[in-house]
Amino acid sequence: MEGTITKLFGIKYPLIQAGMVWVSGYKLASAVSNAGGLGLIGAGSMYPDVLQEHIQKCKHATDKPFGVNIPLFYPDLEKIVKIIIDEGVKIVFTSAGNPKLLTKQFQDNGIKVAHVVSSVKFALKSQEAGVDAVVAEGFEAGGHNGREETTTFTLIPMVKEQLSIPLIAAGGIATGRGMLAAMVLGADGVQIGSRFVASVESSAHQNFKNIVINTPDGGTELTLKELMPVRLIKNEFYYQVQELYKKNASPEELQFFLGRARSKRGMFEGDLKEGELEIGQVAGLIHKILPAAMIVDEIMTEFFSAKTQVSKL
Repeated sequence: MEGTITKLFGIKYPLIQAGMVWVSGYKLASAVSNAGGLGLIGAGSMYPDVLQEHIQKCKHATDKPFGVNIPLFYPDLEKIVKIIIDEGVKIVFTSAGNPKLLTKQFQDNGIKVAHVVSSVKFALKSQEAGVDAVVAEGFEAGGHNGREETTTFTLIPMVKEQLSIPLIAAGGIATGRGMLAAMVLGADGVQIGSRFVASVESSAHQNFKNIVINTPDGGTELTLKELMPVRLIKNEFYYQVQELYKKNASPEELQFFLGRARSKRGMFEGDLKEGELEIGQVAGLIHKILPAAMIVDEIMTEFFSAKTQVSKL
């Protein structure tokens, strides 16, 4: 399957596994890459030495392209950048910050750069910064995303209309049909996160994987916009946050309640009551925990089947 994204990253399918905190270690990234997609290691929940270890293990686990996702607010950013360059990583996805910050430095070292955005405005800023591709993410997505609540199916054609570089769709995509729909709207490829949370190779706690596959439609909500918008499963922690809103809590009070390592507590350690459980709306379509390679195969098989069906309309 040859196209803009497959050529850009040297992969078989235009399918990227999102680099998610507490979920996307080398086991998941290498499994997705070996299956023909692009696996990403999520640096946002890793100390520099841990990231280096995962990169080195990923290089041993696959001879296919893989990348690293970096939130640009990361406190040890300089150390992370040095490790990525020194270890010879060839693909980086940046998010949550100014794309001008690192794009040229990475590209000067032979690294392809994609930046995650939630609006046309920031897609254009990313293009001006010289990135190789843009990931446009609708508010259906899990984890942190835009405050505007623009849906993926609205965002993708609006960004496509303005952009002249490759476009990757993200948010609310977990199936081959969803992938095809996003590409019909103008995306050159897709980035999928939530579906890979419920994979065998995901480093998420088994408790978190189990609750993901049992989350119905309406079981998540975008909240904490005063800090950084995040889509959460409606557990006890979520309802405690809503009670604070009823009391008109200030951003400082919300931050104090959130504390530190709340997402680690929920997603990595498996505390389903007091932990922060980040997942996308599409969790309602995820019913099984499967090996990553099987997930890629299911998505691509459904994609080609749906493509054939649509061609007959």
